[in-house]
This record gives sequence, structure tokens and C-alpha cells, in this order.
Amino acid sequence: MPGDPFTSDGAGGSLSGPDRLLARLCTGSAVAAGAVVLGVSLVVAVSVVSRSLGFGSVRGDFELVELGCGVSAFLFLPLCQLKRGHIVVDLFTNWLPKRAVGRLEAFWEIVFAIAWAVIVWRLAFGLHDIRGYGDYSMMLGIPLWLTYLPAMFGAGLSALVALRHASALWSGHGAAREMVE
Repeated sequence: MPGDPFTSDGAGGSLSGPDRLLARLCTGSAVAAGAVVLGVSLVVAVSVVSRSLGFGSVRGDFELVELGCGVSAFLFLPLCQLKRGHIVVDLFTNWLPKRAVGRLEAFWEIVFAIAWAVIVWRLAFGLHDIRGYGDYSMMLGIPLWLTYLPAMFGAGLSALVALRHASALWSGHGAAREMVE
């Protein structure tokens, strides 16, 4: 990925092994999220057509949409973190030297990593509780704790990516936003 702060030389060179793995995991996570969205879309389409033809809707279609939206949202987040696609307001930092901007961005990446870690931690508690309750969806009987697993994966991977970005930005290998495609 030329221009990514994960580059080994900071100037768009090739990715190191661990960085390449992180990038592939983020891409794979987004592909899985896309597959979930596609699957949910197909269920909704079949449900609407089936209902229009008088056969009734697909049983539990709304449950699948709810669960699919939650799962896909968390699975898209690592790629957003990798591409540094979050909103950046640089109104007060344009005058700073690139190294200072890089350090400031590294600080915020660490804040992101901490936030993601807290989310994973709380999701783990939620998973434990909901699994203990034996909670299932009403129509399809899907164990609800299963949806926590991809959410924890997405948030955890986002935390790792944020830490890697912080490291690259702090060392000056990705000191400005123009380093990201």
C-alpha cells in the first residue's frame, strides 16, 4: 500500500510482515462485512418479493437485518482505522511542523486504541452475561452472544491498527495525512 503510514521506510515502500498481516486482516474483515451486508440485502429482497407475491415474508428477516447490521458495522471499522478514515479537524494544527503534527496524531491514535480496548473489554463482559442468560433471538432462535464475537474481533483489530499507526506516526514514518491514500 504505497503512501500508507505502515510502510517500512515511511516513503511508500513495501510493508513489513506484521503490517502486511494487519492490512490483510483489515481487508478480510471488510470483505466479511460486505458479505454480511450482501446476505442481509438478499434476505430483504427475497422477503419483499415473496410478500408481494402473496407467499409471506422470510421468517425472522428483521432479526437477520438487526444482527447483520451490528456485525457488519464492527467488521468495517478496522479498514476505516487502517485507512485513517475518521474525521480529522486540523484547523489549529496547520501551522505546526510535520513532526509535531505527527506526534499529535500519534497521541490521538493512542486515544483511539484505548477506546477500542475499552469497547472490547465491555463487549467481553456483555458476551459473558448474555451467554449466561441463554438469550436467543425470538423468531430464529439464534444465540445472541454469537454476534459479540465479530464485534470483539473488529474492535480488537482496530485497537491494534491504531497502536501501529501511533508507532509509525511517532517515529516519523507517517507524520502527515498525505502519507495515507
